Formats: sequence, structure tokens, C-alpha cells
Amino acid sequence: MQKTIFEITKMDCFSEENLIRMKLDGIPNIVNLDFDIANRKLTVFHSGEIDQIEKSIIELNLGGKKISNKQSKQTDFKEHKNQRKLLWTVLAINFAFFIIEMATGLISKSMGLVADSLDMLADSFVYGISLLAVGGTVIKQKQIAKLAGYFQITLAFIGFVEILRRFFGNETLPNFKTMIIISILALIANGICLYIMQKSKSKEEAHIKASMIFTSNDVIINLGVISAGLLVNWLKSSKPDLIIGTIVFVLVMQGAFRILKLSK
Repeated sequence: MQKTIFEITKMDCFSEENLIRMKLDGIPNIVNLDFDIANRKLTVFHSGEIDQIEKSIIELNLGGKKISNKQSKQTDFKEHKNQRKLLWTVLAINFAFFIIEMATGLISKSMGLVADSLDMLADSFVYGISLLAVGGTVIKQKQIAKLAGYFQITLAFIGFVEILRRFFGNETLPNFKTMIIISILALIANGICLYIMQKSKSKEEAHIKASMIFTSNDVIINLGVISAGLLVNWLKSSKPDLIIGTIVFVLVMQGAFRILKLSK
């Protein structure tokens, strides 16, 4: 058996990993794929020539290039049951806070909370695609990705329209207390996710590292919404809420296009 390592410079999260998995699906001489998202590396265990695998990776335009190739005696590859359990936990927390933040965002008239709820939903989509499509066909994976991507784009577009309406309209101030309290709760939830993953024996696995990156980004967004709530109260203006909402909607839209790459 051979062990070939590729550097994938544009592999940042689950989306690129799933894209690569689907591209390589069906190549018969692949024995195992080992992703190291944090270091942007892919290790392919295979028999026979690497040419078809290398060509497929380069065609994805993710900055993939072969950096080493050698013989390997490894035949035992770890199952990821604990990893899957952790990812389901993170998915459940993200989806729960999507519902909580969407509801409280609409009630408190905070676009920051609404946008953050969609960011939580975006993460849930990424985790869901990775978990629900395991063992399924490539067609199933693409269908799930396409549905998730377009749904996310639709919600983000509606959010942008609402921000413009509020920016040029005469809207009442969002409830800054609700913004701060809910964002603090979301911050605590994300902190718990990070703690669970950090304590996990699987923390060095690619999926868990990627989850930690997603959750760390969520923490930054939570702090942004909390800061916007403080500024709303201080300046007596809804503009800070609209600004943070716009920033998060842009991130959500970028995530949606990344997910849609999986459906092509």
C-alpha cells in the first residue's frame, strides 16, 4: 500500500472536505482518506498509481498539490464513533440556538440576533451534510448540499432586504438587553462546545478540529452582537445592530456558496 500526502491550500472546513470526498468517490484503488483540515493536508492510502487521484484533486482548484509519496504498512484505520457523537452534539446545540436566536431576534427587532441565528443554521447545515450523507450515495450528498445552500441563500437575501428597509426607515430601537442576554447564552453554549471538544480524545481528528474552528468563529460573532447591543444603548441608534447584522449575513452568504460547491 502507498501513502501519498497532498497539501490543499484552500481546504478550510467540512465543505472542502466533502467536496474532495465526492470528487474521489468511486476511484477503486483508494483505501482510506485522512483529512487534517487545521494543517490543510490530505493523506491518501491507496494501491496502484496516484495519477487519477492527483488529477481529480487538482481539478477541484483548491490549491492541491502532492508533497510526498511512500510505501506504508498501515492496514488498520480508526472508526470515528466518538467523533460522530461529538459532532451530533455540536449540531444539536447549533440548531437549538438557531431557533432561540431567530425567535428572540424577531421579537426584539435585532438583526444582529437574526443574522447570528442564520450563522448557527449554516454551521448546522455543514455538520448535517457531513453526518447524514455518510454511507449515502454521491447523488444524495449533492441533493442535501443543494437544498441547504439555496435555502441559506434565500434566508440571507431576505435578511439583507430587511436590513436595507430598516436602515432607510424609521424603526424603533432593538431591545439591547435581549441582544446581550441571548448572545451571552449563545457564547456560553459555544464555550461548552469548545470545552467538550477540547477534552475529547478525538480532538486531534480532522472533523473535531474543523468543528473547533467553526465554534471559535461563532464565539467572535457572539462577542460582536454583545458589543452591538452595548452600542445601541449607548448611542441610542439601531445602526450598530444593522452593521453587525450585515457582517454576519455576508459570512452566511459565503458559507452558502461554499455549500453549493458540493452540489456541482
